[in-house]
Amino acid sequence: MFRVILILLLWLVSWHAWGADASPSDASSNQRFLDWFWERPLSELGTVHISSDLLNHSPLMPETCGLCHPQYTDWIGSRHAQAMGPGAIGQFFHMSREEIQACLDCHAPLSEQSDSLIRYLENAQWSESTDYPASVHTENNQLHQRGVTCAVCHIREDRWYGPPRRGEPLPAETMAKFPHGGWIPRDAFQDSRFCAACHQFPPDGFSLNGKLIENTYEEWRVSPQAHRGMSCQTCHMPDRRHLFRGIHDPETVRAGVDVGSKSFSISKGHVTVLVFLTNTGVGHRLPTYVTPEIRLEAYQQDTNGDRIPGTGQVEWIARKVNIDLTREHFDTRLSPGQTATLAYQKPLSPHANMLVTRVYVAPDAFYTRIYEALLDIELDGKGAVLIRKALMESKTSGFSIYEKNYPIKKNTRIDPPE
Repeated sequence: MFRVILILLLWLVSWHAWGADASPSDASSNQRFLDWFWERPLSELGTVHISSDLLNHSPLMPETCGLCHPQYTDWIGSRHAQAMGPGAIGQFFHMSREEIQACLDCHAPLSEQSDSLIRYLENAQWSESTDYPASVHTENNQLHQRGVTCAVCHIREDRWYGPPRRGEPLPAETMAKFPHGGWIPRDAFQDSRFCAACHQFPPDGFSLNGKLIENTYEEWRVSPQAHRGMSCQTCHMPDRRHLFRGIHDPETVRAGVDVGSKSFSISKGHVTVLVFLTNTGVGHRLPTYVTPEIRLEAYQQDTNGDRIPGTGQVEWIARKVNIDLTREHFDTRLSPGQTATLAYQKPLSPHANMLVTRVYVAPDAFYTRIYEALLDIELDGKGAVLIRKALMESKTSGFSIYEKNYPIKKNTRIDPPE
């Protein structure tokens, strides 16, 4: 069973990039460049050279880039930098080299990162820690731990690539004086298909209930945002900042939705309220993957601030699947412009002091279920120490984007419900 879950997790990341828009009007030069740029596995970059002043710094480590590029400060706090967290690495102890590489194609694509990871897996030692239930101790500063680094998106064949300069392009002689010879500008860095390399399964990729497990680029392609010329980078890299914020960031989620509650009333022994959320600004389905869940909730609370059992009601916004990816329980995700509503109606408890409404985002809900299943199967095996840490992190990643409490007057008359 442990092996089955690992292979199913592998399916979530193992389908190679696909994102070519079928429209003949698209810039074919961008697509040709991207086909070459994202050909997996990526070639080794061992001969890459920045400048004679940085010979003692690894050109592939993002910290080296940070010596000159302020974008490093944004990247270090991003999900790209965390792509090789304990939840990913903890599973690799039970995988073959081929299976590991399929995951690394998006989580840590550099050839050198693959080599770094294999050395790590062979040398890691396990011990209990006071910081976490258990932790892995090994040498620091390993390239594979950096996840989706600067080099992943900007270096190929000893050359640096990036978007065109805003304003007038620099003369070639000026560019040549920069460390690593400057960069080769490509419009593809402003194209959503650049992101499709890791955020879109191919048409024949793994599907459930007739829908691809990962379909973000195609969801965006038919969105109002795409028709208005907004790319993935517009929202996830505003002003070219390397933030890559999404479902894990409260402000990003709030900026993409209209959320609230209304029509609170108490009548004939029942409490009613409407809690709603509209996808007003997210340029794909909300949420786009099977991993996150959004819950519209309402429940009655007593004078001690405790939830009163039996008074809760929930409306889910999610694509809920079982952990072996063989069944879709429901899919209530919101396309741009769609609204989800919780129509709360429950008998008024005699102990109720408050009706609590909230909208809660659990970015890692599916991962939490997976980690719990893995630990149930093999609590003390290789990698379990990291899975325990990942479970703690996934359980604490949630947040509320809306809360409102409606006081219930103590003299409210509770008539028997009809």
